[in-house]
Amino acid sequence: MTQIISKLSEISAQYDALFVDLWGCVHNGVKAFPAANQALKDYRKAGGKVVLVTNSPKPRAGVQKQLGAFGVDEEAWDTIASSGDSARSALYQGTVGQNVYFIGEPRDLPFFDPLKVLDKPIEIRRVPLDEAEGIVCTGPFDAQADPQNMHSEFSYAQSKGLKLLCANPDIIVDRGSTREWCAGALAQLYSEMGGESLYFGKPHAPIYDLARRRLAAIGESIPDARILAIGDGIQTDIKGAMDEDIDALFISGGLAAGETKTENQPDPDALKSYLATENQAPRYTIGFLR
Repeated sequence: MTQIISKLSEISAQYDALFVDLWGCVHNGVKAFPAANQALKDYRKAGGKVVLVTNSPKPRAGVQKQLGAFGVDEEAWDTIASSGDSARSALYQGTVGQNVYFIGEPRDLPFFDPLKVLDKPIEIRRVPLDEAEGIVCTGPFDAQADPQNMHSEFSYAQSKGLKLLCANPDIIVDRGSTREWCAGALAQLYSEMGGESLYFGKPHAPIYDLARRRLAAIGESIPDARILAIGDGIQTDIKGAMDEDIDALFISGGLAAGETKTENQPDPDALKSYLATENQAPRYTIGFLR
């Protein structure tokens, strides 16, 4: 049974590093949560390290820029591991070929910026679907549109045996009070239609490997037993942490606020029912990061 806590500081001394989700935990896609900001700053002042582990398709520099725009303090984190960076590494190693069909919004085009960390990255060209060797999806063309609108394109792609590289496994996010579809919804549809979708963000292993490397790059060799993962996505943040044998703190006031009846804190019975339905067992739960 998960332990409901009232603030991060109740348990933080047990951990030397945090793997912290962003959307729904540190900000809402519009602005930072002040209490979360402060909790992470306090944790770092006490000597802990904070790795922001996000399913954003943006490269690390793009995530950092976005954090500044939302008002997330630089003192609240040490480094960033994004699904975008993990997926870009695979892309430039030829995972879905050189000629790719791009699904996403123009704001995500930096995903295709040259990747300098590889010795010999391949050249990537964006082409029409009928010329493509694979698909790169950073999100829908329209975040409000039904993913089923892609059915005809996916049927054609599946018939050609194209692989789909999913840069953001999230199904949905809440941008302020507006719910939006993410790349994960399209990848899920493609898989259901018989296509092959490749994932690099949470809950899949590559992004955790990247987070560990980013932690080591700042001079910290910390065992998994001393890392706490924090997030509001029960099948991304929490499942991913549990699959990696990393303790998890579930933020019930994010995507699952309604199901867990979270106002300030979750209703214990609603939380128990929700976790049982999702077949997940985070070690800790809190209404909001604070």
